[in-house]
Amino acid sequence: MSNPYLPRWEYIPDGEPRVFGDRVYIYGSHDKAGNSQFCDNVLKCWSAPVDNPTEWVCHGDIFRVGRTRDYDKPDTDYTQDTSKLFAPDVVEKDGKYYLFAYIESLPGCVAVSDRPEGPFEFLSTFKCYDEKAFNGGIFIDPGVLVDDDGRVYIYCGFQKAEMAELNPDNMFEVIDGSIKEDFIPIEPRPEDGFDVNGKLFFEAASPRKVGDTYYMIYSPNDCPNLAYATSDSPTGPFKYRGNIVDSGTDYPGGNNHGSIMNVNGQWYIFYHRMTNGTIMSRRGCVEKIEILPDGTIPKVETTCQGFGGPLNPYQITDADLACVLTGGAFITERNVFSRFIRNITADTVIGYRYFDFGEDFGSKTMEFAAKVRGLGTDCRLNIYIDGVDSADRLDTCKTVGKKIGSITIGNDDEVVTTVVEAVTGVHAVYFTIETDYSGWMADYFKGRSLFELESFVFMK
Repeated sequence: MSNPYLPRWEYIPDGEPRVFGDRVYIYGSHDKAGNSQFCDNVLKCWSAPVDNPTEWVCHGDIFRVGRTRDYDKPDTDYTQDTSKLFAPDVVEKDGKYYLFAYIESLPGCVAVSDRPEGPFEFLSTFKCYDEKAFNGGIFIDPGVLVDDDGRVYIYCGFQKAEMAELNPDNMFEVIDGSIKEDFIPIEPRPEDGFDVNGKLFFEAASPRKVGDTYYMIYSPNDCPNLAYATSDSPTGPFKYRGNIVDSGTDYPGGNNHGSIMNVNGQWYIFYHRMTNGTIMSRRGCVEKIEILPDGTIPKVETTCQGFGGPLNPYQITDADLACVLTGGAFITERNVFSRFIRNITADTVIGYRYFDFGEDFGSKTMEFAAKVRGLGTDCRLNIYIDGVDSADRLDTCKTVGKKIGSITIGNDDEVVTTVVEAVTGVHAVYFTIETDYSGWMADYFKGRSLFELESFVFMK
């Protein structure tokens, strides 16, 4: 199962992965294609077997506020028709499943269900003795930890990290005297020159316990990153350890929100990517990670692989699987059946990590075909493996790649084909674009959209 790991038409950002029983569940916000604002007023849940996290099933709307579709407002008495839901988390306590969510500019809420897939019924707003805490009592992006001793902790914040202990008997009451600010302490983060760690916390706190170590996954101020900090106590202090993934490296950037989860013995980082030329239309992605014996998590690159291994180049690859997308190009959903890359210019690089081309099949060449929509200007699509034509063309690829072919793209809708050099083994594939314009003509056409890419395939 490739990235994004859910169906392409589904936009679930801020993903909080949880394993309950023999299934992995993803809880997140809900965007729409081409959104002009973050999220809407429903929360959805998807799940898959832990031994096959490619067969995802949608459980529909598990919680909602305001009026949506044919539903009336839930019995919350403080939501409005314009209310929106953000960044939920779900934990299990004493056989019940509790959903924690942020409702825009209103008191946070807790809902409950007998099943991890919901539906969830409103239980209460948070009850807090300090009205100024948690961004004025709205509990932005709550992440919740039920510790082994049954104690419950909540972590929240927007540009200010706060945590507290919750009453485990009701799951919504903040215990007096338990609030702590800056659970990631203000201290230097030397390797990248920022002044203090406290200023680096942006939002998206997500706690996990691994063995005896407490991990905090969060979005720092360089928010296409997901960072992590660790502690030997659920109340901190948490020490910054590094970044895990950056969804904005050589790709349209924006915020990021996600967490780590062990699924059937393999650790993953869940995150999201931007689409449709906006930071408000996000799809969930996942990468394999490793937690080393010293507790560190090496940073991973973004790929197209998701829960699976390298893609099959001899099957049609939809262009919107790209994990590298530069020069102003972006993915657009034409409809639920069709997505493509648009705004492709001579500065664009499009990349896919990784493909397994297999073993030597006795030929020095193979064919390449692409489905494109020409936009009135002839150009060439160059095909590289393992890198591009210049070592400084991409942040994520410092080596010069090997060009295996090129193909001419005209000014109409068409399927274009060419012969390229045969490839064996596992490789990244990158496309660059060039025109024959020079001098003042090159300046005139600089930044011009040359074509749209829908799909491609290699053929032995």
